[in-house]
This record gives sequence, structure tokens and C-alpha cells, in this order.
Amino acid sequence: MLTLEDIKEAEKRIRPYIHRTPLIHSRSFSNIFDASIYLKAENLQKTGSFKVRGAFNKLLSLKDTRAVITASMGNHAQAVAHAATTLGLRSKVIMPVTAPLIKEEATKSYGAEVELYGETFAEALSYALTHREYEFIHAFDDEEIITGQGTAGLEIIEDLKEIDCVLVPVGGGGLISGIAIAIKTLSPNTEVIGIQTERAQSAFLSFKKEQPLEMKPLQTIADGIAVGRVGTITLNLINKYVDQIFTVKEDSIAHAILLLMERKKLVVEGAGAVTLACIIEKPERFKSKRVVLVLSGGNIDFTLMDRILHKGLLKSYRIGIIKVITEDTPLSLLNLSGVIGGLRANILNITHNRLIEDLPIGKTEVVLTLEIKNREHLMKIISALRERDLIVKEP
Repeated sequence: MLTLEDIKEAEKRIRPYIHRTPLIHSRSFSNIFDASIYLKAENLQKTGSFKVRGAFNKLLSLKDTRAVITASMGNHAQAVAHAATTLGLRSKVIMPVTAPLIKEEATKSYGAEVELYGETFAEALSYALTHREYEFIHAFDDEEIITGQGTAGLEIIEDLKEIDCVLVPVGGGGLISGIAIAIKTLSPNTEVIGIQTERAQSAFLSFKKEQPLEMKPLQTIADGIAVGRVGTITLNLINKYVDQIFTVKEDSIAHAILLLMERKKLVVEGAGAVTLACIIEKPERFKSKRVVLVLSGGNIDFTLMDRILHKGLLKSYRIGIIKVITEDTPLSLLNLSGVIGGLRANILNITHNRLIEDLPIGKTEVVLTLEIKNREHLMKIISALRERDLIVKEP
């Protein structure tokens, strides 16, 4: 079984090749959630995620190896490519066709040969294992990978004392396994809590049953942790050291991404934002506690950013959408916009639907997208419209 000493040895080995990422106290999040919130900013790590820690530790441990191969959704791919190129090794990366384009291109830029294969990480992994001429580098179920990732836990404990909880994203389990060894050895009373998206729950279900269970991931904005089966080595460590695993909703992840950009000016990918999403969903669970949120990566697909931010704005009631049944006349639309403008909301978009089956002739359904302050502001608008005998509903 891996120990703290293994992680300390990994830290000495990889120190020249990685950043020591900051542990940032967030006054704004602390005030919002009535807790003391700290952010371990692994999104600022080389290659944009914690994965480079494990990649360097693994590659530095190899003897007489000139070429390596791995399978990855993206962050591990970039880390292996960067580490291999830095150490003078040749690298090949198998990525599923569903991997974000930004991560595919970034992996190539670090010097790896990239081949797309399969729809899922599991299919890409099986294919990568057929290339016997390369040394295979597993994304998470490997002792050197785990101890490399665990160096983030060492840094957390060195930078902050008397921590109540450390929240860690979970995919295959490599990051939380390493961090949990370090945290629980040095601070046994600190809770280590894993966070998964509800659309990829292998670790969550496996933790409850204490055996590896496979679950095909659904499409998720937390693609970096969209793993269908938790590792065998990692699950043994999770069962020993981790206190609890929660799942979070996609809307909460989008809200977390938005908050991190707005309040902390940090670009964090969906997989990295699940820890803040958990605080958003369960504020009472962490009230008055000193909490560290591990932000595991920042390699977000910017082609999806507008949709992610839109979901986040909806979740936080910065944008509201309402449907209003009104007379199909220019004057009625003028009155409608007058009420909304009078309550200091901004109309971002407006559409008409006159072809609803049970809609009387002369009526129209108006769908309005509004820029608002909060949910109370939206409800005030809805009440004002209903006072004018309009039929209003939230879609």
C-alpha cells in the first residue's frame, strides 16, 4: 500500500518540472457560503491541470524506455506529451473521438502523435493497450501516477493548517487517492470528500458498494472526469482514506464555472469546477468550516463557453426566461416592454409563437429572455405582468 513517504519521494523527483500552485483564500466565496473557502489552483499548473504531476513522476521512474503511449480524454494526454517531450521521449496518445478539440490540438502542440479511436475513454484505453511497442502510461490506476498527484495534497497541508474538509474532483480516482493519502496521514481529522458529476458516477457507485462498478458516462461539461470505471488501485485507496463522495448536477457545474470567472478571474474547466458546484448545492454541509476546493484543471473548450455561461447565468438567475400570452397587437408588446423596462430588466431576446394549437386567434405567445438581478427580481416582473391579467409562466 502506498504511503506518505512515497509521495514525498515523488515530490523531490518532480519538483524541477512543475509549478507549486497557489492556495488562494476567497473572501467573496467565504461570504457567499458562510464558510472559509480556499482554492487550490491546479488550473494554473503546467499544461493546465494537475495531471503533469503524475506524468513526470511516472516517466522519471522508467528505465530504458524511449517511447510511451497513453489513452486520455485530454488533460492526461497533454501532461504525458509535455513530460515526454521535456525528457526526450517519443509519445503517442489515443483519444476518443468525443474528446474536446482544444485538448486534441493542445496535445499535438506538446509534441505527441495523436490518434482518435472509439466513442469512450474505455474504448480508447483498450486500443492503446494493443500497441506493445510502447510503454503504456495509465491515466490514473498506477502507483507512480497516484503518488505524483498526491504532491498537491502535500502542498495543501504545508500551506494551511486546521482544515475541516478538502473537496477533490473524481474521475478514475488518481488525484483523490494521492491527495487523500497525504491529507489523512498528516491531518487525520480533515475530511476528504470526492465530487463527481451525476452523469459519470462510477466512483460514487463503486465507493458505496466497495467494488469497481462500470457506468458508461453520459455527455457532460465535466469531460475531464467522464470515466466509465474507477481504477482498482485507486478504489482500494479511496475506500481506505476517503470519507464521502457526492455527485453534482450539470447546471451547478456551469454556475460554478461562471462564479469562478466572475469572482476570482479564474478559468476552470467543468471537471475542476465540480468542487465549487458541491458547495453551491450543499451550503449547509460546509457552513462555518474551513474548506479547500481543488480546482483540478483549466483546459476548457471555449467553443462551448457561451453555452456553459448561458446555463450558469440561468442557474444563478442573472438571466430569466418567461412566456407571456398577450394580444397580437403592437400596443400590447409596447405595454409589455414598458412593464419590464419600468422594473429595470433588460430584454435580451424576444420571439413570437402564434401557431400554438390551443392559442385563440388574435393571441400570441411571447417568449422573453431577460437580464435580471436575481430570482426575486424575476418574480417581481412576473407578478407585475399577472396584475395586468396576462398569462405568464416560466418555461
